[in-house]
Amino acid sequence: MQVSVETTSGLGRRMKVQIPAEQVDRQVDSKLRQLSRTVRMDGFRPGKVPLSVVRKRYGSQVRQETAAELITQTYEQALQQENLRPAGEPDIEQTRNEAGAGLEYVATFEVFPDIEIPALDDLAIERPLCEIGEQDIDAMVEKLRRQRMTWQEVDRPAAEGDRVVIDFEGHIDGEPFSGNKASQVPLELGSGAMIPGFEQQLIGVGKGDEKTIEVTFPEDYGSAEVAGKTAQFAIRVDSVAEPVLPELDDDFARSFGVGDGGLAALREEVRRNMSRELEAAVKSRLKKQVFEAMLERAQIEVPAAFIESEVEGLIKKSGASADADIDRSRFEQEARDRVVLGLLVSEIIKQNQLTVDPDRVRRTIEDMAQSYENPQEVVQWYYSNQDMLAGVQTLVMEEIVVEWVTAQAQVEDKPQSFEELMKSVSA
Repeated sequence: MQVSVETTSGLGRRMKVQIPAEQVDRQVDSKLRQLSRTVRMDGFRPGKVPLSVVRKRYGSQVRQETAAELITQTYEQALQQENLRPAGEPDIEQTRNEAGAGLEYVATFEVFPDIEIPALDDLAIERPLCEIGEQDIDAMVEKLRRQRMTWQEVDRPAAEGDRVVIDFEGHIDGEPFSGNKASQVPLELGSGAMIPGFEQQLIGVGKGDEKTIEVTFPEDYGSAEVAGKTAQFAIRVDSVAEPVLPELDDDFARSFGVGDGGLAALREEVRRNMSRELEAAVKSRLKKQVFEAMLERAQIEVPAAFIESEVEGLIKKSGASADADIDRSRFEQEARDRVVLGLLVSEIIKQNQLTVDPDRVRRTIEDMAQSYENPQEVVQWYYSNQDMLAGVQTLVMEEIVVEWVTAQAQVEDKPQSFEELMKSVSA
């Protein structure tokens, strides 16, 4: 077997493989002889068909089958011989397959790029430094109170924080527009649920009031029909209600599943949950900084096949159907970033022989399970579902890589409140 390789582009390769005629013809003859023992043809007894007749009838078909088998066998051998790692499936073309002339084919493909881990010792990383204080727990308990908030109708003008139930109908230059009217709409004043200026003009209205207000839709509003335009809304107020928060007592604690210990036990449970959120938020901030820095410093030529495969995955994740007319270009940058990160992370793992500790995987799953009613069932479910378990193993390995990068970098602890940290992570 003779193999020659030509570079067609940065990662593109054109590999020509030539298999001697003796090897091909010998394999073809062997197959034809086997076929002659079993083939049935009119005018001949089974097993008595002359080889020349079988060759004339089936020779071309057997040669093509033999070529396909030899290509499958020799392609991997040729790659190993030339020390090539293809990125994706090859495009294979037979260029010669004749008796006495041997078999020749050309495989065109991209190869894996050489991965060089960028220098990271001068990388500056800010690590959030945060402690959960009593005031943070107070704020979280207050949020829980608002989750149990009820509304009580009042006979007074509406104030900010009240809820009004309204019917409305809007027009622009006297003409209706899509979604211009609705009935029995509950609206908490000051929530920002409506476009700017809408809620503010309802402060002071009472039950049964009718009022016309004027507001301008933002220029970047989701509907081009109304974006940047001024509308008049005729509004009728059906009711005004004020919020009623539950008392902070043992009954309130029990409503969140806390049995013994009352409010003090609830606060302790809140602290534990916030601690888990804090740990996850710090990891998220570090991971974001590390991965962004790796992307910025990476100098990697990415195989087009990898990007195309990742684009397909992103389109599927977006919920679009496979045959939908999708602008694929809007997914390409994210796809490229994901591929580059994947290649860098894999190289860091390989060069530093990083491994996943099964105990750490279990601790991670147990932490994730704590937010469920029956944590042990959740843990068992993860370990009975190999796809979900593999996902956690990947998550843990990424954390290990981030820790490795952080150890090389210049890390500065930055004091931050719990609320600030949570907002920055969710932004």
